[in-house]
Amino acid sequence: MNMTYRIYPDADQEAMMLQWLETCRQLYNHCLRDLKDWLNSRKCPIDRCSLYKEYIVPVNILFPGYLEHKRQLTQWKKDNPWLKDVHSQVTQDVVKRMHNTWEAFKKRGFGFPRFKKYGQFRSFLFPQFKDNPLTGYQLKLPKIGSVLIELHRPIPEGFVIKQVRVLSRARGTKWYVVITVQCDIAVPEPMPRGRGIGVDVGLEKFLTTSDNFTVKPAKFFRDLQSRLKELQRKLSRKKKHSKNWERASVKIALLHHRIANSRKNFHFQVAHQLCDQAEMIFVEDIDFRVAAKGFLSKSMLDGGFGQFRTILQWVCWKRDKYFAKVDHKYSSQICPNCGTHTGKKPLSQRQHICPECGYSTTRDHAAAEILLQRGLASVPSDGGERKLPDNGVLSGSVRDWLGKCRYRNALS
Repeated sequence: MNMTYRIYPDADQEAMMLQWLETCRQLYNHCLRDLKDWLNSRKCPIDRCSLYKEYIVPVNILFPGYLEHKRQLTQWKKDNPWLKDVHSQVTQDVVKRMHNTWEAFKKRGFGFPRFKKYGQFRSFLFPQFKDNPLTGYQLKLPKIGSVLIELHRPIPEGFVIKQVRVLSRARGTKWYVVITVQCDIAVPEPMPRGRGIGVDVGLEKFLTTSDNFTVKPAKFFRDLQSRLKELQRKLSRKKKHSKNWERASVKIALLHHRIANSRKNFHFQVAHQLCDQAEMIFVEDIDFRVAAKGFLSKSMLDGGFGQFRTILQWVCWKRDKYFAKVDHKYSSQICPNCGTHTGKKPLSQRQHICPECGYSTTRDHAAAEILLQRGLASVPSDGGERKLPDNGVLSGSVRDWLGKCRYRNALS
């Protein structure tokens, strides 16, 4: 389980962490350059001279995989002493990160890894700790020292800190840590039971449930778009990479950071509102990335529907609510009352009127009712009983902690 906290490093620690990010970026690019050189050398025709590629890597050199790069890292540190300034496990994780990106590219078949430009490498990881790095309200990081941390949530009893990732936000002006904690318990998944609701998201209403509960859209980006436009106009008049240009860039980054945080807070609040209403929540399985490429892309991205669905799934798990995705196809073309296919409706038609049974309601409400019907059809009719798995049980302290968290969230 990951827990995110805000940290407040001093000037020296901030300068050191920024230097570490730049060193990690250069190491990442070096590994990627080595890999691309090996691939390019194997693309040269062996039966004729090539005008574009030649053997820049000997034939007997094997593919530079993760273990090979990890072995060469020791020699690289001897040739480049500035690599020694970064913790050894951090540099090893950078090599692993690059090769994980390469393996993910081979699996999906597109999206070849790219070189990281200046400022694009925004995090580094401490993969393990021998002792607990938290002492009071300070986090002790190797080679960096003790950093002040805003511990708004204490680490639950029985959990052990496994790794810490340091994140840079808003061009290095705000710092966070993601602490990964672990406990040898098995938390059972929520089972389908009780009352259910279907949730349909949209632009006119942020969401509409099968109970006809609606939430107005919060347009965080559009509300601050004029301010953002003003700051970007000022930035365009500065000399690039000058001191004034850097200050203007920080102001823009802080505004984007504010918009993102406001949107995320709104999503959490709405997710808890939905969990207060039912035991089962069904949402549509639409790919919002496709919808964000049309003429309504700005409004779709401002709504952040993909992020909201992910947050809703997490909140449902934390509060012991059943969450499921259902098929979204033709959800706005079927009458929820009689099941008649009413045909395709244009986006301007916001009312649903069935020509067979005369059922009339809003378009979003009818789609939410269809999602609820499909969701209920996909779960057992007798509901489910929450049982612990055979391979573990919840300990008393962890069970009490999870119960307190769910109780506090239910009251909020």
